[in-house]
Amino acid sequence: MMRIVSLLLILCLVACGAQPAPGMLGAARHETRLGGHDYVLYRKQDRVEVIRLGSAFGADHDLIRANMIGVVTGLTGCEVVPRSIEGDSGDMRARIKCPKGRR
Repeated sequence: MMRIVSLLLILCLVACGAQPAPGMLGAARHETRLGGHDYVLYRKQDRVEVIRLGSAFGADHDLIRANMIGVVTGLTGCEVVPRSIEGDSGDMRARIKCPKGRR
């Protein structure tokens, strides 16, 4: 019985990792740390999804959203299209516009 409980606990912990939205399956995955938070970025063509790992409190959320945009720029070399941003400080999706030759 203890083995089954241990196996279920391990499976639950493995399932807690950052997973992209269904539309981003097969996307390139990148990980980084910025401003004391860990982020996972998924990129598929001209779309990105950034997931913040861990918790955040109070006034941190505005700074985290700005950091998420910085993560996109830093890891892709492309700019976020402001009108395309969806989500919150935990999971943000957006379109990106890349300079020529930077696709």
